[in-house]
Amino acid sequence: MAQNATVTNKDTPQGLGFAVSAYFMWGFLPLYMKLVAHIPAVEVVAHRIIWSVPIAGLLLVILRRTDALLEALTSPKTLALGALTAALISVNWAIYVYSIATDRAVDSALGYYINPLFSVLLGAILLRERPTRAQSVAIGLAGLAVLVLFVTASRPPWIPISLMLTWGFYAYCKKSLPIGPNQGFMLEVLILSIPAIPYVAYLYSTGQGYFLTDVSNTWLLIGCGVVTAVPLIVYANGAKLLRLSTIAILQYIAPSMIFIIAVFVFGETIDTGRMIAFPLIWLALIIYTTSMIREMRKG
Repeated sequence: MAQNATVTNKDTPQGLGFAVSAYFMWGFLPLYMKLVAHIPAVEVVAHRIIWSVPIAGLLLVILRRTDALLEALTSPKTLALGALTAALISVNWAIYVYSIATDRAVDSALGYYINPLFSVLLGAILLRERPTRAQSVAIGLAGLAVLVLFVTASRPPWIPISLMLTWGFYAYCKKSLPIGPNQGFMLEVLILSIPAIPYVAYLYSTGQGYFLTDVSNTWLLIGCGVVTAVPLIVYANGAKLLRLSTIAILQYIAPSMIFIIAVFVFGETIDTGRMIAFPLIWLALIIYTTSMIREMRKG
């Protein structure tokens, strides 16, 4: 198990590739979630969990890493931490799906803009990570952008705050999970499938569910497993190979894409505050990643 649980506190090219890929996939996720907007968020999340199980399980079989999962299932400490990360990610999923379904994708983007700053704070306090001068400037610019977004919000920001807290602590706890990232994800969806399967069965038996009502809804719900498992597995691998603060700043890729889709595809409104904050965030991303790449080359 120790081999699969290796965690690094420095940035690696492989980790950077995994993380950027995951965030781009998450950036396009609102387009899919909009297709299931007519289905209650809790039911969508339940199917995201259920159909992720065979995908994650097949990956472990291909990689021949099922032994580590079986060992984790017999460890009370690992099960407890896995239950915590599972709870955090399931709540995050539900809030996110709800925000897309209720035409508040801009709010979800705001939440994921704030979260990297929260992750940097966790990294500094709990992991003793210290940003360079250039990275500090980038974090300051990002903080200014988030402050502008927050002050100009026209409604209570419960969605962004909830997304920030759930994903921030999920990212931190995920690094602490003492098994490999793929086994960790499988452990999470296995734990979550315990309530998810009976819930979906109840919906079907009472005629309240959308699964098997028609071909379109059925395939869309099954597809939720693919769009859930693939980016999260890729992210989990990247998180093990990057510093928490680096993961935090790279996360700006996804909310920037969500923001663009919300405004230009979904037609959600954009105000002056967002027009100011958006360029600031991208400038912060450029400064931080440039500094990070230079450090990687020196190493």
